[in-house]
Amino acid sequence: MAIVGNPKSQSRTHRVAEAVARLVDQRWLGGHSDISIIDLADHADYLLDWAAPAVEDLVQRVLAADLLIVASPTYKATYTGLLKIFLDRIAGGAMKGTIAVPVMLAGAPHHALAVEVHLRPLLVELGAMCVTPGLFVLERELDALDERLDSWWAAAEDSFSC
Repeated sequence: MAIVGNPKSQSRTHRVAEAVARLVDQRWLGGHSDISIIDLADHADYLLDWAAPAVEDLVQRVLAADLLIVASPTYKATYTGLLKIFLDRIAGGAMKGTIAVPVMLAGAPHHALAVEVHLRPLLVELGAMCVTPGLFVLERELDALDERLDSWWAAAEDSFSC
């Protein structure tokens, strides 16, 4: 499963999250998984409604996932508020046993640590295991996304053997 925290539906971040999910499925899980993507932009109208049953359904889907790709564009050197609003619905430790892959997309390389310094600690606080290096993708790398993902996988592959 992937969560996309971009405020724009079907964004470049969505494209990267889907590509990462497919790569991990093909190279680690044998290519037989059903990939589900939650594009938070499609749910933005009611994410702040704490009584919204649709949001609770999304939370339960996330908590049921064995592997979770969490993707966000880099805004102000960190993940988006949209992603934070959603993840605030999940209690600390509730994602125990879930493998999570933090992914961030940015326009400038000076934000490269955001995935490790901001997104990874949030996922760990929620109980997820981030067994791979986070994936940081520059917008200029999107035209060669397969090559960028191959490079990340080469560094991350051994982490999936745990």
